[in-house]
Amino acid sequence: MPYEELTYKSFCWCLGTTSFRTENFNLKIEQQLRLLNKFWSLHPEKDFSWSGSDYVQEKYYEFMQENGFVKGNAPRKDKDAREKTSGLVDIGLIDSNRKLTNAGKALLDISLLGDFTPDNGLMLPKDSFIYFKQLLKTYNNVDGKIVRPMLVLAYLLSKLDYLTLDEATYLMPLCITKEITVDMVNKIKAIRQGRLTIDEVIYGIIMSMDNYKKALDILLNNDVDEILIYDIGINRKSRGYDAPYFKLYTTLRSVVLDHKESAIIDVYKAIGNIKIGGWWKKLLFGTATKKAVKLNPKKTLKNAQITQSKDESEFKKEFFRLLHLFKAKATLHDYLDLNRRYFKATDAVIFEDDKVSLDVIPKYFLNSISDELFEYAFKPSDKLFENCTLTEIAPCLVIEESGIINGINEELDLNVKSIDEARKAVQDNRHKRFNELIDKQFSDEKLIELLECFEERKDKQIMDSVTNNADIPTIFEYILGVIWYKLSERKGNILDYMNLSLEADLLPKTHAGGGEADIEYWYEACNEYPEHCMLLEVTLADGTNQRRMEMEPVSRHLGEHILKYGNTKSYCVFSTTYLDRNVISDFRNRKTYEYLSKDLTKSVKGMKIIPLQTSEIKGIIKNHITYKMLYSLFENSFQSNEPVTSWYDIEIVSKILNTL
Repeated sequence: MPYEELTYKSFCWCLGTTSFRTENFNLKIEQQLRLLNKFWSLHPEKDFSWSGSDYVQEKYYEFMQENGFVKGNAPRKDKDAREKTSGLVDIGLIDSNRKLTNAGKALLDISLLGDFTPDNGLMLPKDSFIYFKQLLKTYNNVDGKIVRPMLVLAYLLSKLDYLTLDEATYLMPLCITKEITVDMVNKIKAIRQGRLTIDEVIYGIIMSMDNYKKALDILLNNDVDEILIYDIGINRKSRGYDAPYFKLYTTLRSVVLDHKESAIIDVYKAIGNIKIGGWWKKLLFGTATKKAVKLNPKKTLKNAQITQSKDESEFKKEFFRLLHLFKAKATLHDYLDLNRRYFKATDAVIFEDDKVSLDVIPKYFLNSISDELFEYAFKPSDKLFENCTLTEIAPCLVIEESGIINGINEELDLNVKSIDEARKAVQDNRHKRFNELIDKQFSDEKLIELLECFEERKDKQIMDSVTNNADIPTIFEYILGVIWYKLSERKGNILDYMNLSLEADLLPKTHAGGGEADIEYWYEACNEYPEHCMLLEVTLADGTNQRRMEMEPVSRHLGEHILKYGNTKSYCVFSTTYLDRNVISDFRNRKTYEYLSKDLTKSVKGMKIIPLQTSEIKGIIKNHITYKMLYSLFENSFQSNEPVTSWYDIEIVSKILNTL
């Protein structure tokens, strides 16, 4: 029978677009703002406009190429240029003509200055506070329904305290109306009590939409052919993407209703042609291989609701349910990465231990006004492009110190009285969480494994193990900081010593001007060493690059540090994966080098710079050598008269190997 054509309608929101899915998220945004700012300054002509001009968009792509932001050649330069910038439009940092907005200019200024120190009542880094405000304003239009994702998240967390990662992935983005969002709180509570499942909630939302109701009705009342499967698939991109489902339908029907055991292998093969076939394979075959299915098809086919169908109608209903449930889950899972990147950019949202929550101060700030703020969750913002105050976003967004103090006392079970005490309590809590992070993620064995990855430049493995929001040099510096903290028996304020920008989950992130920060580890006097500071300079450069890039800066940093603080006991450890022999020679000869102040009124007579290769750092970890032991080892090595050619091997390598 004839039926009306069905159209796809979105059932969820997503921050940004899948075309702007990028590692080093903060870094890439800052670089884009710098590039766009420069690009437009080079083209002040009035008729040189982005909108509708493939030529201008291609020019920007070529500009990105010239500046090393993109590699290779995109088939369509204009399209790639649009995709590389679309995410910045979505969060109001640039407008549709790719000109920097006031909010974008404010973020660019922070990036250029390189000072991210918190200057706001929420104690968020300057750049993160910009993102926080932007996300409070950012809204999606989901088939005519306006929704602000950050406000939905804030509301859910105010009622539930946290979301599991699955709840954040599959349920939160379904909240596209006030009614769904309010009801979602009850549904999540029911899921946690075992009275409901995530799949039931997703499918319930889908089947509340007219197009899906009509699609099921069409399937139930018509003979199935390839065209019908195209139609009832309601694919959001192209009907052709659903072609493999017809083969799955026919082969699975043969197995279930015609009891053809020989068709089980055909079901397995059909699943292999479906882009998101993993969901089907897990349901029907688990981890079984193709070979196993061929050898014993009946044994490998798992019992599932669809395989127990008694008739055509039952089979069609379950096939339809699985078809759209798996499609929806695949879409929602795909969006998780984007949503996480944007939320994490605020440094207010923590993704940790498969849970999503708010950091201490943002939590109590937003919880205290959650119902008032929720009134704006389904309205557009006319301030998206402005670098406005919180109260200009919504009058209820007033930061009150008393509320912050009360929230911290409640969360951390304290009794602080002032905002300064509250700030210290937050820092102490971050320090505690950092120690917990080390215990969970950075065992000695894991640190040795990571050092080996740096030596072999297994960059993807490093990012998978640590974070993909920082470049490899930044992660190297972070890992060296963790190692030094552990061998220093976790003494001192490592979060301050590292001088790195960290996300709310205390993992590193890279800025456009990042990479220059040194680790300054301060030690109080004890029996084993005097009061001093140890500068830890790290690099992944080797050979000629190491000589060119490191010999002068390292000695300059140490010289300026000693001139500034006046402590001649301070020294530097220079660490890398491969030490160039001339770098060792240069640093060794700094023992008799005199470093002069700019006005020539002060000088540092001789500097202690200890080069240290990661192979030796691995030995330090394996031999459980503490800093108290290392200090005297380094000092004795520094005072040694061993010739430069053999000094490192005799005084550093052999002593580390023999220290126990």
